[in-house]
Amino acid sequence: MTTSTWLITGASSGLGFALAEHILKQGDRVVLAARNLASMQTLAAAFPETALAVSLDVTDPRQRVEALRQAEARFGAIDFLLNNAGIDFVGAVEEQDEADYRKIFEVNFFGAVAMLRLALPAMRARGRGTIVNMSSMDGIASFAVNGFYSASKFALEGVTEALWQEIEPLGLRAVLIEPGSFRTGIGDRTAFSGQKIDDYAATSGAFREAMANIGDDMFPGDPARAASAIFTALKSDSRAHRIILGADAYRNIGAKLEGLRADYEASREIAHATDFQS
Repeated sequence: MTTSTWLITGASSGLGFALAEHILKQGDRVVLAARNLASMQTLAAAFPETALAVSLDVTDPRQRVEALRQAEARFGAIDFLLNNAGIDFVGAVEEQDEADYRKIFEVNFFGAVAMLRLALPAMRARGRGTIVNMSSMDGIASFAVNGFYSASKFALEGVTEALWQEIEPLGLRAVLIEPGSFRTGIGDRTAFSGQKIDDYAATSGAFREAMANIGDDMFPGDPARAASAIFTALKSDSRAHRIILGADAYRNIGAKLEGLRADYEASREIAHATDFQS
């Protein structure tokens, strides 16, 4: 297996950190990028020859450029760009503040798009490289109270589907990661947005109560196992465009596909009836 260089955004915690640690243990090089340097520096210090920690707020144009510059100056070509940085606010669509859901899109979608657009020219010049976008089961199957997060991931899915059609003929790859609920401490980092509306007691209200009593059973996924699965899949010859992680993700995405199939079949007659008739 050839040695590769990875740039991972949002690498200070969660799946990003777990993946960076696993990759370094396999002997690959990793640029850990996030706003919080402290947690990454300890890991980077344990792998002084193959790790580099850099400050990166993916919403800051200057920091994006500088992170790529530092990565290429230290290790040369980037083989894998993994857009993992992400944030979430929860609440009913009507409840959430506009400033919060715009921030979700700035990080989860626009930040990821900006990073991949910066990485692509060098990848195209070499004729190799992989863009990996961290989506979610919520990026395929939306859920009440998480509509804006899901929307940002739906957008990421859409641009990635177009991207792989554009870059595969050039020898490049684009892959979506679809994790379920993993035990990364994300529950502690997720906040409600806006003012509570009593009419949503059965949805948003119930979720608020669940979050107040959150337990490990709500997060069945093991980040270390996910990191191993991602690394193995991406370093293999697989041409899969999506990597689904977690039994809950597999179940929820499967239910979404069944619903889509039912709607698709139910629309057969009306779909054809709306064309011009010869």
